[in-house]
Order: sequence, then C-alpha cells, then structure tokens
Amino acid sequence: MQKVSFFKSIHVKLVLIYVLLIVIALQIIGIYFSKELEDSLKGNFQDSILQRMELVQYSIREEMLKESNETNSTSTTTPTPESGIDAILREFSTDDINEIRVIDRRNRILATSDRDNQSMVGQRSNDDIVRTAMSVEALQDNIALDKQTMPMQRVWVLAAPITDTVGPNSEVLGAIYIESNIEKVYEQMSEINRIFAAGIAVSLAITIILGILVARTITRPISDMRKQAQAMSKGNFSRKVRVYGTDEIGQLAIAFNHLTNRLQESQSTTEAERRKLASVLSNMTDGVIATDRKGKIILINEPALSLLHDTRESTLNRPIASVLGLDQEYSFEDLIHMKESVSLDFSTSDAPYILRANFSVIQKETGFVNGLITVLHDITEQEKIDMERREFVANVSHELRTPLTTMRSYLEALADGAWRDENIAPTFLNVTQTETERMIRLVNDLLQLSKMDSQEYELNFEFVEFNKFFTHIIDRFEMSKSKNVEFLRLLPETSYFVDVDADKLTQVMDNIISNSLKYSPDGGNIRFGVTVHENMLRVMISDDGMGIPKENVGRIFDRFYRVDRARARSMGGSGLGLAIAREMIEAHGGRIWAESEEGVGTTVFFTLPFELDGAGDWE
Repeated sequence: MQKVSFFKSIHVKLVLIYVLLIVIALQIIGIYFSKELEDSLKGNFQDSILQRMELVQYSIREEMLKESNETNSTSTTTPTPESGIDAILREFSTDDINEIRVIDRRNRILATSDRDNQSMVGQRSNDDIVRTAMSVEALQDNIALDKQTMPMQRVWVLAAPITDTVGPNSEVLGAIYIESNIEKVYEQMSEINRIFAAGIAVSLAITIILGILVARTITRPISDMRKQAQAMSKGNFSRKVRVYGTDEIGQLAIAFNHLTNRLQESQSTTEAERRKLASVLSNMTDGVIATDRKGKIILINEPALSLLHDTRESTLNRPIASVLGLDQEYSFEDLIHMKESVSLDFSTSDAPYILRANFSVIQKETGFVNGLITVLHDITEQEKIDMERREFVANVSHELRTPLTTMRSYLEALADGAWRDENIAPTFLNVTQTETERMIRLVNDLLQLSKMDSQEYELNFEFVEFNKFFTHIIDRFEMSKSKNVEFLRLLPETSYFVDVDADKLTQVMDNIISNSLKYSPDGGNIRFGVTVHENMLRVMISDDGMGIPKENVGRIFDRFYRVDRARARSMGGSGLGLAIAREMIEAHGGRIWAESEEGVGTTVFFTLPFELDGAGDWE
C-alpha cells in the first residue's frame, strides 16, 4: 500500500477543517461587524454633515433674501451678498468639511470657504451635481476621489438647492455645494480591521494547537487500522487493531478486528473456490467468457481464446459484442435478453468456421444485472454434416423421383392400352427396364457409400503388377467402346507392384474411364499415363471433353455433384461414381484430384503406394 504523504493525511485534513471552520466563523463575524461598523460610522458622519448643511442652507437663504429685499428697496442694480455669505461660510467651516460653495441661480459662484480657491468667485460653476440639484430641486450626493490630494482621498460631495420658501411653489435662489472629508471614516475602519486581524491571528494560533491535539486522538486508531489493512493485503490476518476506548472509534476498532476474522475465513473459502473454478475453466473444451455489468470482458479461458483465434491481452476490457463480431447486429442489452443461441460465422473462402454462442445473465437476487456469461461451441463439423445431410437427402429424393416419374408415365400409358400396340409396348417396357436398372445402380452405390462411411467393409489386398493390371482394364474399354475415340497409352516399361484390392481399384478405374468416354467427342483422344512422384505411383487419365469450369473442379468428387446436371442425367450418371472413387483411393492410402480447362478437356490423377519388387501371390 502506498505511503500517505503529509499533506494528504487525515491528521492534516482534520486540522485544516478545524482551522477553516474557525476562520470561516471569524470571517463571517468580521465581515458582519465591519459592515455594521462602517454603516454606523458612515451614517453618523453623514448625519452630522447633513445637519450642518441644513443650518448653512437656512442661513444663506436668509442672507440671500435679506440682501435681495434691501437691493429692491434702494436700487435696481444687482445685489452683492458675497460679504454676508463669506461670514456664514467661515462660521461653519470645520476640519471634516473641505469646502463649501454657494452658487446662484445662474450657476455663478458667489462664495467659497476655501481660502486658496477665492479666484473662482464670480465664475460659472461646471459641476453637474449642482445643475442637477437645482433642476430637480432635491439633494444630490456621491462619493468621489479628491485629485488634489496625494494620495487621492475620498470625499463626500453634496449639492442642495436654496429656495425662497418651502413648498411646491418655491423659487430656486441658488445652490450650496459641500465637499466633506469622509476618508477619515475609512481610516478609522482600517485601524479597526487591523486590530481585528491581529485578534484573528492569535485565535488561529491557539486553534491550530488545539486542532492538532484533537486530531491526534482520532488519527491514531485510524493509523493502526491502516497498518492492519496493509498487513491483511499481504495475507497476514493475525495482527489485531488496538482499542483505545469505548467511543465510536473504539467500536470501529472492535468491528475491524471482527472483520479481520471473517475475512480470514472468507479468504480461505474463496481461494478454494477459485482453484476449483480455475480447474474447471482450464479443463473445459468449450470456450467461456464472462463480462461485467457494462459488457466488457473480465474473464476468458484458453479454449475461448483458441476458438476466437485471439489473445488475452487484446480481448480483456473490450465489449463482448465487438469481440464476437456482433456489434453491428446486437447491443449488450440485446445479448442480455437473448434466449436462443447465436451462430458466429467466421468462415473464409478457404474453409468454413462456425461457432455457436449461448448467453446466460448473471443476476443478483434483486434482479440487478451483474454481467453476462457466454459459452462458445465449435459447430463447424456439425453444420457441415447437417448441410451435407440435407443436400444428400434432397439429391437422393431427386434422383429416385426422376426415374420413378418416368416409369409411372410409361406404366400408365401401358395400363391405358398401349401394351396392345406391338410397336410401342416393347419401347415403353424397355424404358421402364432401363429406369429400373438405373435405380438399382443408384441404390447399390448408396449402399456401398453407406458401408464405406460406417467402415463396414474389408479390403482384400493382394500384390499386382500395376502396368499389366492397368493395360487389362484399358483393353477391355477399348474393345467395347461405342465412340470413335482413340486410346493413347503412356505407360513406363518399369514394373511397379501395388498392394491393392483389385476389385475395388477396378471399380475406381471403370468410373473414371466411363466418365472420360461419356464426355469425349467423336474423334477425340483419351490418354493413360503412369509416373512416379515423391515415392508414390501417379496414375493419369485424360480426355478431350468439354472440360469443367475452374470454380467447379474441386467439387466433382462430392456426392451427387454434377457440373451439367441435365446432360449428366441424360447420359445415365448418378453423381456417385467419382465420390466412390475418392473413398476407395483414400482407403488405399492414396489421393485423387482433377485438373481441367473448360473447352479443352479434363485430367484425373490418383496416387498409390508402390514397390519395385513384388511379394506374395499375384497374377
């Protein structure tokens, strides 16, 4: 188990949590305290300024009305109230008020309390707050930065209109502009915050010390449990956790020791079951695949890897539908609900390869799907046998039905009175006899193949000199041939002896030569040859017939297979001759195959083991 770093340990986390809780509490208290104190100080400051502003406003209004009345009674010239206003402004100037200005209704500055700005008296005021206050006849204020101070300080700017009377019909005489030094309020707040921060720092130091002591009482038994868990991961269940008390941590330590005992028992049982399961999976001939609840493979045995021609590294943690090649047709949810088996066709152009997959869901008692078990079987041979069986039954049924249909037609004609006609009746009887013989040959061939499939036959081996044996068969066909076909013999002078069943080998050659005669045109050639290749005697029988398409050459030795079914049936073939020939040659330890070119001809080869010196009785 990896060692826990200092900053990731629960001890540090508990201290940090404890400290953070205290810090958060202090911050919330500090923010609330600072906000309330700031609002209180700022409110008191502003109330003080507003009260003085009302007195200044009243005094200036009275002064402006007084000067206006005196002027109206003595002269028609513009009044000059600056002298009286200056006295009022000097009276109300204090340390917390930077400047007081009086502006008349024409935005002309009448007076200012700032001794350094007396030059602006008589000039127009450009302050928007003043114009706004006179236009809306209401108090206007904002907090701004005094650019004339370094560093710049915050000032509270107020502008209030001066009216001749109080009420809706009052007339604006001017406005009063006040800049108050509110920066002192913020300086007081900063000082209070510094004192509060120092108190917080002292509190945190005490909190950290107490947090370390408290956390140690919790982390010590947890550390013991961690060491026990490390020992358990290595298979050591003898170590026990020390119990420090009867609180929740102590109860946890007791439960942990009980868990250790139960795990020791379960581990022993699980290990025994695991060995049993591993033995079963290893010795199964079927492939087994297990997935998790998301459909990813978590277990696969060697037979399954062999059937899928894959490796364990490339299959684990992959979706089962992808590994089985079913991802285009089924999702994992579809496979969970799959009741029937699924065929997996991995066949290639060279060889068929078919697997059958059966699916079983792993479920908990609550019905929750925990995974999927898939069992794979190789059914290639079974499918091949089933296909051959179906094809065999269909071919036999067709081959028997054709002569039977013909016989029924002719027999019905004879039953209807055709037997009385001396010219037609013999022909009809001859056809029925021919079809009957054809069915007999077919049944005999089927019986012979059945015996060969069940190995219920014995070969009577004897040594024969192959050249003489082959020549005798060729002579027999040459004497009885009905076509103008020339036989060309390419036989060696060396004597080769073969240990064969002469009757069975004669049947093989009869079937091959009969096919060559059937498909050879008048004036064609049939060639017979014998050569030696790789310690085997190779026999060749070649004709100048119609030939066989390249894609069909490999199937002419299958049962009932015909390249041209109509022509072969019209020539009396059953489609079993070459199949019997293949079985016979393979029973003699040889091999048979064909080479053909369409429109040129066909050559059949077969091999037999031979000896140069004969042994035993032979003729």
